[in-house]
Amino acid sequence: MFTFLSVFFALSAAALYGVSSVLQQSAAQKEKELPIVGLKIVRRLVRRPFWLFALSLSGLSFIVQAIALKFGPLALVQPIAATDLLFALPLLAYRHRYHINLREWLASAMVVGGITGFLIISPPSSGLEQPSLAAWTLVFVCTGITVTIATIRSFGSSGTQRTMLLAGAGSLLFAVVDALTKGLVDLTSKQGVAALTSWEPYVLLVAGICGIVFAQAAYRSGSLVTSLPIIDTVEPIAAVFIGATVFNEKLGGSLLLWSTQIISASIAVLGIVLLSRAPYLSTTS
Repeated sequence: MFTFLSVFFALSAAALYGVSSVLQQSAAQKEKELPIVGLKIVRRLVRRPFWLFALSLSGLSFIVQAIALKFGPLALVQPIAATDLLFALPLLAYRHRYHINLREWLASAMVVGGITGFLIISPPSSGLEQPSLAAWTLVFVCTGITVTIATIRSFGSSGTQRTMLLAGAGSLLFAVVDALTKGLVDLTSKQGVAALTSWEPYVLLVAGICGIVFAQAAYRSGSLVTSLPIIDTVEPIAAVFIGATVFNEKLGGSLLLWSTQIISASIAVLGIVLLSRAPYLSTTS
């Protein structure tokens, strides 16, 4: 029963974020005169009701995803939540008056089938509720170094490369947010409002704001054909890795299961890449 609820809420979170990402990109790319990266763009966007509505959907997606994490492990929830591209495609097709063709339907089936296979072959099991501070510190240091390098590289890049770097940095931050959300949900279930006295909610807030800044920068610097597929692959992979290493969530129990899960995940990633080639994703508005 708990697994069903976790899957249901994870899919709901994916739907909300898929719609939100399309609306956020549409609003963000209208601010052409501001720098690509920085808080200025966020301060400008908060004055736009359309963007605030899109961001509220993203916030609702975060809450729904937190509920999913209450019922299931991080390695279960995040691969499902990564299907937001499947929900974004119909909206984009409608906006740009395109028809979803057979290749895109087959690519969607690859995403669904790959993720389903990954989870059914050896469902991830729950691990630690409260990882050690040392484990968290290692995650923060590695993420900080990677995001810093990506940011520096993005200033000297342009076009697709810059969008990839910014989207990659944002997706890593979102993976950390996902992991912190899982930890905070478990902590709150035990301590209630006393959880606000711990460090987790405040680090989560900082990571979330930084993730939003990078996501808006990626949306403004290029089309969803580049940014959304990267977010949909890097975020769940990083989140599953954190779940397995920090939360000690168990995946495949043997070499055969591991190999089959890797193949299933690869099929899902390939499906996302194929979906990203849809012509209506290549538009920038």
